[in-house]
Amino acid sequence: MNKVETTAGKAKSGIWGLDDILSGGFSRGHIFLVEGAPGTGKTTVALQFLLEGARSGEKCLYVTLSETERELRDGAASHGWSLDNGIEVFELLPPESLLDSEQQQSLLYSSDLELGETTKQIFEAVERARPDRVVLDSLSEIRLLAQSSLRYRRQILAIKHYFAKYNTTVMMLDDLTAEIADKTVHSVAHGVLRLEELAPAYGAERRRMRVIKYRGVKFRGGYHDATITTGGLNVFPRLVASEYRTNFERRTMTSGIPEFDQLLGGGIETGSSTLVLGPAGTGKSLAAIVFIVAAIKRGEKAALFVFDEELGLLFSRMTALGIDLEAMQRSGVLFVEQVDAAELSPGEFAHRVRKRVDDDKIRTVVIDSLNGYQAAMPEENSLILHIHELLQYLNRRGAATFITVAQHGLVGDMKAPVDVTYLADTVVLLRYFEALGSVRRAMSIIKKRTGQHEATIREYRIDERGLTIGKPLEGFQGVLRGVPVYIGGGQPLLEEQTA
Repeated sequence: MNKVETTAGKAKSGIWGLDDILSGGFSRGHIFLVEGAPGTGKTTVALQFLLEGARSGEKCLYVTLSETERELRDGAASHGWSLDNGIEVFELLPPESLLDSEQQQSLLYSSDLELGETTKQIFEAVERARPDRVVLDSLSEIRLLAQSSLRYRRQILAIKHYFAKYNTTVMMLDDLTAEIADKTVHSVAHGVLRLEELAPAYGAERRRMRVIKYRGVKFRGGYHDATITTGGLNVFPRLVASEYRTNFERRTMTSGIPEFDQLLGGGIETGSSTLVLGPAGTGKSLAAIVFIVAAIKRGEKAALFVFDEELGLLFSRMTALGIDLEAMQRSGVLFVEQVDAAELSPGEFAHRVRKRVDDDKIRTVVIDSLNGYQAAMPEENSLILHIHELLQYLNRRGAATFITVAQHGLVGDMKAPVDVTYLADTVVLLRYFEALGSVRRAMSIIKKRTGQHEATIREYRIDERGLTIGKPLEGFQGVLRGVPVYIGGGQPLLEEQTA
């Protein structure tokens, strides 16, 4: 790879996130290839590229071989765009003589005449417009007319050298409908972008983008999630936590519950992640939300991302426990978002979390739960990598992150759907156990990287007072297995309280 170019001399793409991936945009005076199957968003990318140029006062030309001008304008209008200012659309029609069967040549292949005529019309349109940016849509038509790889390569090289004379930035689109294995343009183009669309077994389609090649530029490699909405294509750059190193003052955040803080060795440190682990119904969401309440009482803001539970039910459930999340949301101190794992890609979710931390300066983040996050991931290995980068990023921004994970089973041996305990700095373990003919709950801290913590197991209760934590269960053995044996004396369990 050659020396890295600066953003000076770059033609911005007009696409959110793409310029960041391309280190500023497209190098001016070069040819770029955007390839992808039909429906992946190539035309949308091209239109955004030209609209950005028009906004900058550049002359822009769209040469269409596969779509009519009306189809192109209708597609732009669906996004709320107009091509009337600064963008010329040249619809390349086949010569009438080539459509007339009586005038077709018999000694020469019609493709020879069509290819020459097509190239001639493109060059004439460029001579008239003298554009700064050109889109050529699509290469499949030229490839079919060329018929052979040699003629196709020569034609692409001729186009490249022609545009080089005018220092024009060219975007060529390829729908990969003919000779997919032909990489001719890859070797000729200055940069290659690929758009892909994936159809999961359930849920909306997933889009992603990858920069395959970009000469002389250190671009952000790998796949990046993308979406197409009204307004164009959005690209969410792959999160690389190592790029976000900041200095912040580490401090201890308390939960507002003295017994909980004692169990945690004083509280949770900023710039660390906490995993709340336990079976369904043990109060994992509540254990994380108490830190949101404590942060807001300190005058800070917090964010809550909910995957599994409908917000109305969560609000009413927390209100019954003495926590009014809806009032906090209305006052602007709490950001709450319902996340649909079937519709939202992991890259877009990471972007939304980052936006709250960077723009709103939020330093308490709760993700409830990792099980819902996993539903958005096609592979478990990818989930681990996504969570690792997201947690590292939040840690380096000085945020305290709380993630809940529901384990399979209720008592005895239980398993989490994916083991991420080694990624978290602190692990809070919640358990059911049976004692004296009733089902009770116990809490323990099994890991804390940032300091000392109690090695005890404490019983806790959830009622209208919220979360109540008792003294260490010193007289029991086997609490974590679910059916403990009491070997002590006295009354070690929490007594029922009346209001």
